[in-house]
Amino acid sequence: MRERKKQRTRDALIRVAHELFVSKGYDETTVDEITDAVDVSQRTFFRYFASKEAVAFALQEEIESRFYEAVVARPPHESPMRALRNALDANWAGIGDAIQEVVPISVHMRMWQIIETTPSLLAVHMRRSTELEDRLVAVLAAREGLDPREDLRPRVLVALFHGVMRAAGRQWGTGEDITVAGQQEVVERCLDLMGPVLSDDWSSHT
Repeated sequence: MRERKKQRTRDALIRVAHELFVSKGYDETTVDEITDAVDVSQRTFFRYFASKEAVAFALQEEIESRFYEAVVARPPHESPMRALRNALDANWAGIGDAIQEVVPISVHMRMWQIIETTPSLLAVHMRRSTELEDRLVAVLAAREGLDPREDLRPRVLVALFHGVMRAAGRQWGTGEDITVAGQQEVVERCLDLMGPVLSDDWSSHT
């Protein structure tokens, strides 16, 4: 009962914070406004989140953790690229459920746009992305028995994969289909283009 209450409080703080961020702007929203809307103290807020920045990235952190853990769990016979794609494929349903348990997808999409257009949040997002890339490089290198300092293939693959994911996310964020299924379709379409765009021959248009 106590754990469920704590989870409900945490989810309420995330939901209200994200709703305020997308309606007022991240910089214009204060921690006091978030806590007042949830009817908790600042002390309670900081028991769950180290900062306003942390609550802004709470759902993103959940999604990234699920993906990372899925990559770690992939069977060793899969190629590095297949491990990344299969981990992503295995997480789509769970990602949608995890988001919608806390906020509507429309709010999540607008929060994505807030992150992309708020300099302070974009800087944090890039730092977090770099940290996740480093963790994925370490996992893939270990799977293949490689030293990532000497063999750059894991880092190049992760950089390519992450770049495509970011491009797909921006494409989805500016489109009209704000569902998780819509995001999945754009991501898979972009990932399918990795091979063709690395080819020397662009004469065949997709």
